Amino acid sequence: MRVDRPNALHDPTDILARGRRSVALDLKRPADVQTVLALAAKADLFVEGFRPGVIERLGLGPAVLLERNPKLVIGRMTGWGQAGPLASAPGHDINYIALSGALASIGPDGGPPVPPLNLVGDFGGGSMLLLFGVMAALHEAQRSGRGQVVDAAMVDGSIALMGIFQWMRSQGRWNGPRGTNWLDGGAHYYGCYECADGRWLAVGAIEPPFYRALRERLGLLDESLFDTQNDPALWPTQKARLAAVFRSRDRQAWCEHFEGSDACVSPVLDLDDVAAHPHNAARGAMTTAFGVPQPGPVPQFSRTPGATGQAPRAPGVDRVAVMRDWLGGAG
Repeated sequence: MRVDRPNALHDPTDILARGRRSVALDLKRPADVQTVLALAAKADLFVEGFRPGVIERLGLGPAVLLERNPKLVIGRMTGWGQAGPLASAPGHDINYIALSGALASIGPDGGPPVPPLNLVGDFGGGSMLLLFGVMAALHEAQRSGRGQVVDAAMVDGSIALMGIFQWMRSQGRWNGPRGTNWLDGGAHYYGCYECADGRWLAVGAIEPPFYRALRERLGLLDESLFDTQNDPALWPTQKARLAAVFRSRDRQAWCEHFEGSDACVSPVLDLDDVAAHPHNAARGAMTTAFGVPQPGPVPQFSRTPGATGQAPRAPGVDRVAVMRDWLGGAG
């Protein structure tokens, strides 16, 4: 169940709002704040995404909530976190990942940093970090009977995602600028190559057996240029040679050529092609619900499979039902 603003805009196709009932409340009205407090007293989890201090000024801060419901887990989702010099500053995904090292690490050699959509801050470092945190806190609350606050900051989460690269840099295994390392497009065996029809293939032949399989399928086993795999000085020349080879056929021809091999070569699919790929189709990775194509439930559970949530509800449409179910009244 979510609390919406009265008269909030409603998009019946917004998949991020699916699967939740809606109660419309004006948190500037004391009576509506009391309603939220009553609902929170019955809840296991309370999630808010205001700037630090806002929820406290509304009378719904953690101290108030936990006094009424000591088992409550409170998830707080922000860009910069609840404390720190930037805590109250505005920002977006690109700002948060700028401070994590992620943005500086993505892009071509000699080119500008490339924003990786809003996947690293908003979704990876943000919502997934929050989900992990609240699930852990809920599990702990079942044992201790005590709730707590989960401070999930997108900048923290994106820094955590970059942990392996911080480690590799400290060990001398990630030394060059962006676009020149082995996982950022610098290596010839890990990157994307254009085919004759202008479409692209992704190559990820990191381990020696997979690298050998790539060379074998490309007819390059006898070319000594590729005998040394991990010399960065050779990568530009090796990349140029592979680029010329891949431009000799259309993508579909290459996909058929690599079928069944261990070369780790895949088509780079456009969004419109994702659902139709045989592997994605076999797993039900994409589905259609309320007239909108969208990801299927993940991860996949063996005993309690998930289901696609109901269509996004109009703000406030479930008030009577929620009040009846949660508080035993019509509200």
